Amino acid sequence: MSDNTYVPPKIWTWDQESGSKFANINRPIAGATHDKDLPRGKHPLQLYSLATPNGVKVTIMLEELLARGISEAEYDAFIINIMEGDQFSSGFVGANPNSKIPALVDYSTETPTRVFESGAILLYLAEKFDAFLPKDHAKRTECLSWLFWQMGSAPLLGGGFGHFYAYAPEKYEYPINRYAMEIKRQLDVLDRQLAENQYISGDEYTIADMAIWPWYGALAANKVYEAGEFLQVQDYKNVQRWTSEINDRKAVKRGKMVNRSWGDPSGQLLERHDASDFETRTQDKLSPES
Repeated sequence: MSDNTYVPPKIWTWDQESGSKFANINRPIAGATHDKDLPRGKHPLQLYSLATPNGVKVTIMLEELLARGISEAEYDAFIINIMEGDQFSSGFVGANPNSKIPALVDYSTETPTRVFESGAILLYLAEKFDAFLPKDHAKRTECLSWLFWQMGSAPLLGGGFGHFYAYAPEKYEYPINRYAMEIKRQLDVLDRQLAENQYISGDEYTIADMAIWPWYGALAANKVYEAGEFLQVQDYKNVQRWTSEINDRKAVKRGKMVNRSWGDPSGQLLERHDASDFETRTQDKLSPES
């Protein structure tokens, strides 16, 4: 046992000065910290989000629905600045008691319907608009299996590998090695699947692709954690092919801009209320957040 090995105390206490990038917004209790209503736009679908991978899943889906000519999928997207604690407002907690982006409120139903968790939102929209979810039972089941694969796997990428490799105040070999091994295994899972299929769950572009691409496509393109060389992501040729193919879709290019407040200003759209916003977007910016 090394001198700096951590010995857990009998009772855990909250260290608010942990030093990690997100220490100021992490806490061991739920609920609102302040009263503030959520804004509401003109469309039935109201999205409250940020262009992290989980947020991008939903804006891609909405833009894909619109690209397919489904006008009822028009939406307003309001930015939730998680570094400033917007997710702990009373309004947002009302939309998502878990205080995580994204959250969707659908006012087209008799009683407004709240939907939280990105995978649940994708499934809700797919069923509502009968799109991007196969009708064939076997293909639908395969699609949903991959959707839930992403929901279970990505926390090991973000909260596991990403945290210890990029955000933890100190670097430790054991957790980085542990999670790097798992993420390379996950990339191999995807690479083998994509060797025999154009898209994740078969020959159809589905919500499974929309769920997985913002996380693993970004990793394959070295857009998160600056870990591409470390993980040798270029070796996963089928993932690379799929990543580029999804990235070239016009709706994907639009979707990943929505609620983005960092990086190249030409790739930012803080709020989205109409398709024309992509052409007339403001360049006002919030504090950067990855």
